[in-house]
Amino acid sequence: MTRIRNFVRSSWIGRIALVPFRLRGAMSVTLPRVGRAVGWTFSSREHYNYSYDLDPLNVDYMASFMAVVTGEAFATIRSYIREIETDESLRKHVIELNAKAKERYVADRAARFGRRMGWYALVRATKPKVVVETGVDKGLGSVVLAAALMRNAAEGQTGHLFGLDINPNAGYLLAPPYNKFGKIIYGDSLKSIATMTEPIDFFIHDSDHSATHEWNELQAIKSKLSPHALVLSDNSDITSKLLEFAQQTGREFLYFAEKPKNHWWPGDGIGVAFQRRHV
Repeated sequence: MTRIRNFVRSSWIGRIALVPFRLRGAMSVTLPRVGRAVGWTFSSREHYNYSYDLDPLNVDYMASFMAVVTGEAFATIRSYIREIETDESLRKHVIELNAKAKERYVADRAARFGRRMGWYALVRATKPKVVVETGVDKGLGSVVLAAALMRNAAEGQTGHLFGLDINPNAGYLLAPPYNKFGKIIYGDSLKSIATMTEPIDFFIHDSDHSATHEWNELQAIKSKLSPHALVLSDNSDITSKLLEFAQQTGREFLYFAEKPKNHWWPGDGIGVAFQRRHV
């Protein structure tokens, strides 16, 4: 058997003979995703900004990632993620508003938070006073951030979210009771950032995903950041702009890659530029 294996590996005949094995290996990875894509096409209403759950192991990896960024213990971060995983009020809120919104024909009647659970954990861990999110769409990320701020407020640490979006219909999920902790500002994000006077403790770029616009937003906030502000990008799987910003401003940079559970989409991720905290 060893002699046959060595012959196959060292001859042109082996290259041809191994075609079926290579094809089988490639299809074993590719076809299940194709099947999920076909099923999703007919079962989902979403056409972009896909929502999904994360693979359980991926959630633990995300918690470990957040622990490094914040300096908190893994168990503490995992407990924050567990809060949103078990928050039935938030889940019911998202499902009910998706079902009756004007955009209900392009929104699934489900509450799947994906990497946004990481946003939630970061807000719970760092207790920011001012959170800025550019690009709101339906407001799934906004309501997750507001839910974290609500929990912080109950513990005596108040904070407020400013969601920036150029679409005047964006943000329907940021509704009572969560809108007590955030509001949507409509208009060009760069102009909106220019008017802000309070130090920004937590910033997320999730608007126009061109590298130029991402960089322009990062430059716009640079002088407005508090000393230990966290700067996130929802675009770091595509561009290196947040990494470049971290290098420009003397921050560290890390990237977490999502692994969606039972979904055809390969996932996005969380890029973070941060100053290491000492606890």
